[in-house]
Amino acid sequence: MNTPDSEDAFTRAKAIKDEYQEHLLSMPNVVGLGIGLRQVGGQHTDQVCLVVMVNRKLSQAQLAPEEMIPAELGGVPVDVQEVGNLHAG
Repeated sequence: MNTPDSEDAFTRAKAIKDEYQEHLLSMPNVVGLGIGLRQVGGQHTDQVCLVVMVNRKLSQAQLAPEEMIPAELGGVPVDVQEVGNLHAG
């Protein structure tokens, strides 16, 4: 159900997506961006977030500091989701 709060959260998430899209898509392993609901333990929550899709999730030890995706951008939570390789149909 859309509420004024969820619409505000979506609007904020879209603005952050637009602002950071070029930078995030230039990062290694990032294959897409979207706006969705945060997943915790494989279950969706009701929290709107910026979804950063990656080929494969890597541990922090495998990433250089500049390759790490922040947990939040502009006050909007970020959810990194492993999607594998994406191919155009």
